[in-house]
Amino acid sequence: MIATSIRRALLRASAVTAIGALALTGCTASANDDGDSAATPMLTIPREDMGTFSQNFNPFSPNAAPMTTQAVYESLLIYNPAGGDTVPWLAESWASSEDGLTQTFNLRADVSWSDGKPFVADDVVTTFEIQRELLGGYDYLDTVEAVDEKTVKFTFNREFSPALFEVGQQIIVPHHIWSEFEDPGNEENPEPVGTGPYTEVSNFQAQSFDLLPNPNYWQPEKQQIPGVRMLAFAGNDGANLAAINGDVDWAPQYMPDIQKTFVEKDPEHRAYWFPPTGAEINWQLNTTLDMFSDPDVRKALSMAVDREQVVDVGMSGYTIPADCTGLSGNYDEWRSDEVVADCGWTEYDAEAAGALLDEAGYTAGPDGERTTPDGEPFAFDISVGSTSSDWLSVANVIAQNLQDIGVQATVDSPDWAAVVAGYETGEFETGIVWSANAPTPYQYYRNLMSTESVKPVGEQTFDNYHRFGSKEADDLLAEFAATADEREQQRIMDELQALYAELAPVVPLFPGPEWGAYTTERFVGWPTEENPYATLATRAPTTVLVLTSLEPAE
Repeated sequence: MIATSIRRALLRASAVTAIGALALTGCTASANDDGDSAATPMLTIPREDMGTFSQNFNPFSPNAAPMTTQAVYESLLIYNPAGGDTVPWLAESWASSEDGLTQTFNLRADVSWSDGKPFVADDVVTTFEIQRELLGGYDYLDTVEAVDEKTVKFTFNREFSPALFEVGQQIIVPHHIWSEFEDPGNEENPEPVGTGPYTEVSNFQAQSFDLLPNPNYWQPEKQQIPGVRMLAFAGNDGANLAAINGDVDWAPQYMPDIQKTFVEKDPEHRAYWFPPTGAEINWQLNTTLDMFSDPDVRKALSMAVDREQVVDVGMSGYTIPADCTGLSGNYDEWRSDEVVADCGWTEYDAEAAGALLDEAGYTAGPDGERTTPDGEPFAFDISVGSTSSDWLSVANVIAQNLQDIGVQATVDSPDWAAVVAGYETGEFETGIVWSANAPTPYQYYRNLMSTESVKPVGEQTFDNYHRFGSKEADDLLAEFAATADEREQQRIMDELQALYAELAPVVPLFPGPEWGAYTTERFVGWPTEENPYATLATRAPTTVLVLTSLEPAE
């Protein structure tokens, strides 16, 4: 649930495209507790999809300011996809009952909120009450009970094995603050009270703001940086220029030819790491439209896409082509070798794609242009946000590939707000879309194939934009959720992968790289491929692990 909420926030926030006048002079100056200049620089981070900031630190809001759920508020545990490990955080331990119907978390005794109030079980209870009221979800959750001040028990209405990570990674808010808000969903919370390492809002402006250290943080020895400074940009170009010029310390966005444009400017201090553990990037076809309702048509269009070109040209070679399991690098241990061995429809074969379209009734005329079985031109849009230069390149590659088989695709690139609005209501034709990226593939396949996630066109949804559902997938997902036996889960997941490969609910393109470039000129202790204690993403649950590991360079 928290991953879904964050994703909504990121994409809706990107609607703000006004480009302001940002003076980079002094961006790396620091601040002390009073917001004044000091000797040690602030950790400076660009946000490439927000032209302006709003002083909204509501973690339940789709318009929350950057770092709200990374530096200000925290969760009970953190799953790290880079290392495949789970890190206890606000909870020091947890346990499941033998029947799988309860999950008990033991909270840390030494945690306080930034206003000095103790962190207690009622905080967790109130958080889930608000989350369920505002955003729904957690349909498997019966009750959340404060057993005592430092113990919380979750009771489920059925066994649901993904629950540990879903409830464990929910961001927690203070009961003594949030229980007083009459309308939590619309509360802007400009002066937040959190348990995170950097909670104190300072120097807030439309295009930059600072977060200074939490004076009551439970890990004061890990607050080695003086604070976090966020800078607003309305696209990759401005954010990349700031990184290239050395005005930021941490650049979590796409940069073309990063070795030459960024690293080689200062190879002694600069580096990047793009593990393929991000969300799988798919080309989603609106299956409510007749032309995309046939899995053979979806497979044919998939075979027409040259993924090597998509990756090399569109993504600058930073990732790898997808296979027909649709799984990103986050799920390598789940991947079925048997399914992968028969991945014909994710391999580039324009001739086979044309033949399959012919069989489906999408034939080519004398001019080579294809028509639908109704005699209409086989033509459609590919939607993608205008600020995402990498995905725009991907969409253009796909459109060029499709021309080779007589299919006309037009890249439609308004701002992300318009694109996402079309996705959410089902009023789009095709689009480049991210996917769920949870600790197991359960949520990924649920969002892409479960009938429970399908909403009618016109009704808003935040998952399954392509409106596809399979009863067989429902049954397999239910089986997976009802067992904690790892061998049984793997067997079920193999079957889900085979079903995905059979039905082609979406066209998988590539695993999303977890963008992350940095300089050690001012701060050291970054995660790397050799030390994958976190990813280098600034919008992930693991971001707080980085914030509490960095130290000033000597």
